[in-house]
Amino acid sequence: MTLFTQIIIKGYRRLHNIHINMRPLTVMIGANGVGKTSLLEVFYLLAASANGKLEAKISEFGGINEIITRDRAKSIKIGLLKQVLDYAKLDYSLEITPRNFGYEISSEILTQIYDNSPAPLRTVQHIDSQGLEVKYFSPDNQNLLHPNLLRPTWDHNPLETSLAQVPKMYQAPETLRKELASCTFYGALNVAPKSPVRLPQQMRPATLPGANGEDLVSCLYYLRETEPERFEIIEDTLAAAFPDFERLSFPPVAAGTITMTWKDKNFSKPLYMHQLSEGTLRFIWLITLLLSPGLTAVTLIDEPEVSLHPELLRLLADVMREASQKTQLIVATHSDRLIRFLKPQEVLVCDAEDGLTTMTWGDTFNLEHWLEDYSLDELWAMNLIGGRP
Repeated sequence: MTLFTQIIIKGYRRLHNIHINMRPLTVMIGANGVGKTSLLEVFYLLAASANGKLEAKISEFGGINEIITRDRAKSIKIGLLKQVLDYAKLDYSLEITPRNFGYEISSEILTQIYDNSPAPLRTVQHIDSQGLEVKYFSPDNQNLLHPNLLRPTWDHNPLETSLAQVPKMYQAPETLRKELASCTFYGALNVAPKSPVRLPQQMRPATLPGANGEDLVSCLYYLRETEPERFEIIEDTLAAAFPDFERLSFPPVAAGTITMTWKDKNFSKPLYMHQLSEGTLRFIWLITLLLSPGLTAVTLIDEPEVSLHPELLRLLADVMREASQKTQLIVATHSDRLIRFLKPQEVLVCDAEDGLTTMTWGDTFNLEHWLEDYSLDELWAMNLIGGRP
C-alpha cells in the first residue's frame, strides 16, 4: 500500500491553513466544531472531484461560499503528495475560487517527481490548468526534456477537474484518480427498526458492508463462503468482545434472500438482526468493515464509538491498527476512552485558535515522562495535549 504522505488545506471552513504529514492511521480528537469532520469532508470533496462530481458535491454542501473560510480566505486550496513508486511521487494541487454565484477551478496542477534523478528528468507535468487555460501531457510525445502539453480536443467541463477528464493513459495519474475516487466515508450507522442493516438482504458477492449496513449480511455470508479464515477472524473478534457469543448463521428468507442470526450460549434459539442491540449491531458492522478485503485506498470514519461499551474500544483500536496496513484510515472521535488504547503517533489533536483549526500529532508533545504514570486519555483530560473544549 502506498500512502498519501502529505495534505495541505487552505481556506476550507475552519481549516484556514493546515499542513499535515499523513500516517497510515489517523485518529482525530478534539472538541465539537474544531474541524475534525472538515478534514473528512475534504477527502469526500476530492473523491467527488475525481469521479467528475465536484459540482454536485459543492452544491450539496450549499455552495462554495458555505465551505470557504469566512472572512479569511478568497479561495479553497488543497495540495496532496502521494508516494506512487519507491522512486517517484505525485504532487497534486487544486484551487477553487468563488465566481459570481458559482465557482471556477482557478488552478490545477499534477506533477510526477522522480527521486534521485538528474535534472531535468526529476519531474513530469501531467496537468497544468490555470482557469480556462487547460493543458495536459501528450502521450504522443516521448521527449521528457521538452514535453508537449496539449489543450483538450473535447468539450472540457470547466466545473470539473482535469484529473477526472484527461486521457487516462499513464498509470501513476490514473492510480491517483482511482484512489481518490474510491475514498469511502462512514458515519454513525443507522440502526432504527426498519433500517437496512436490520432487514433481510440479497445473497450476492459483497466485499464491504455498505455505508448504511445495506450489505452487511451479504458481505459476511460471502466471506464465510469464499474466505473462511477471514470470517473466522471476525467471529473470533466477536467472541472476544462478547463472551457469550457462539456463532453467526445465515438462514434463507426467500429465493436469493438471507438474514443473519446471532447465537448466544445462554439461549437455545438465536437472535435475529432486529433483536440485536444498537451497540452490538454497530460493532459487527465496524469489525466487518475494518477486516474486509474490499477496503479502499482511504477509509474515513466519523465517531466509531457511538453506542459502544467502553470495553469494546480496546478491540476496536487493535482492529483499526490492523486495517491501517491495508487502507489509509482517518477517524474522527470524541471518545477519550478510545485514545486510551492508541499510541501518541496515531492521535491527531485538533484545537482552535481565534476560531481557526490547529492539528498537532500526539507524539510531538513531550509525553514520555507523563506516560510512565498516566494513560493517553488521562493526559488529554488533564489538558496536557490540548483538544479540550
